[in-house]
Amino acid sequence: MTRTLDLTIDSIAAGGDGVGRSNGLVVFVPRSAPGDTGRVRIDKAGRFARAHWDSIVEPGPERIDPPCTHYVVDRCGGCQLQHISYPAQLAAKSDFIRDALQRIAKRPAIRAPVRRSPTEWRYRRKLTLALRRRTVGDAWIAGLHPYDSPGRVFDLVDCPITDERVLDVWREIRAASQWLPQETELRGAVQISPGGSAAETSFLLEGGARWTTHERFLEAVPLIGALWWQPHGHARRRLGVRATASSPSSDDVDSADPAPMLATLADGDDSEARSADASFVQVNSAVAAELQSYVIGLALSRHPATAIDAYAGGGDTAVGLSQAGVRVAAIELDRHGAARGASRLVSPSRMVHARVEDVLWEFLPADVVILNPPRVGVHERVTTQLSAATPPGALIYVSCNPATLARDVARLPGFRIASVVGFDMFPQTAHVETVCELVPDPR
Repeated sequence: MTRTLDLTIDSIAAGGDGVGRSNGLVVFVPRSAPGDTGRVRIDKAGRFARAHWDSIVEPGPERIDPPCTHYVVDRCGGCQLQHISYPAQLAAKSDFIRDALQRIAKRPAIRAPVRRSPTEWRYRRKLTLALRRRTVGDAWIAGLHPYDSPGRVFDLVDCPITDERVLDVWREIRAASQWLPQETELRGAVQISPGGSAAETSFLLEGGARWTTHERFLEAVPLIGALWWQPHGHARRRLGVRATASSPSSDDVDSADPAPMLATLADGDDSEARSADASFVQVNSAVAAELQSYVIGLALSRHPATAIDAYAGGGDTAVGLSQAGVRVAAIELDRHGAARGASRLVSPSRMVHARVEDVLWEFLPADVVILNPPRVGVHERVTTQLSAATPPGALIYVSCNPATLARDVARLPGFRIASVVGFDMFPQTAHVETVCELVPDPR
């Protein structure tokens, strides 16, 4: 028999679910707002329970009507917080950071301010969709997954957090879908630069084993400047680029393995930096620029002679520091990002194409170390090497996941938290970007 409970939501947990308590049982309820009161139906129970709303008797003061039809009708899992007012979203994200650092890192509670995004909607300049059809020959659908049914894909009509120019490209792709590989499941990502011209727009298709019609596809989608494909089980490669998006071949920056590679430095050609490609970019350009400026300013406030920019991406932060006279060792595994960064760094700064954990020790000690890892955080070898550095420098950790940030801070007992600031890179979602400044603890 299905169990129901009367419940009041107290807070929002990392991940976006509301949290309430009933007779000592902690209950997580998606699509909840602080102060919501009503009856929930338990889906799964153990040490804690997961539930869904049976009825909301009294909405909380921060509950609003979400504007996205997919969020309501299709239960889209791309956003988690559209039903909560924007100030309440920022407050919840501040709690995510504080709770992770207190619970996981065992550090004193710090309430981090979260800087708002200049735009709450239409900020995304990259959109990844699942492509599905029942059998080869059927029409494709392109969409996202319901939060409570991750194996299903609904057909996306609009995404109000995504730049209209990205959606325009997706509409062209759907119209040209007969030229996609003969498969039933694929995945595609459209990304545009802040300028948004066709020359700066790329499409990366993931999946499939053969794609003999890619030239026809590119002809049929004039809004794409560069076409990339990552066949199943293989690395991505560029299949085509329009004349207006000319750039050196990706073969120019190939390396056979992730061993260290010192790329061309200050006098290199920066055309790779201008070309559309499939390397990682921040989806919210306005917040990304503000965050980068903050990190560079925080680093320069320590008047460093030397710095390490680990997980450097395209090297924007490293370039800013090198232009200020800091000698930077930038480390990046993605060869395309490493090539872009290397072409713009001011000598004697240099870009190293490698895994951070494999080469970090070569550049320690440094006055400032910037860490900007993916969601999984840093390898344990990284925190071990930073702890052993003599003398230790200041650390600036840029994180998109408070939980892995807190785990890595816990692995650095010789450092204390000097400051924490959040940036709302992803409004309407439960994600938050955090900049945590750590300094050597003399105790």
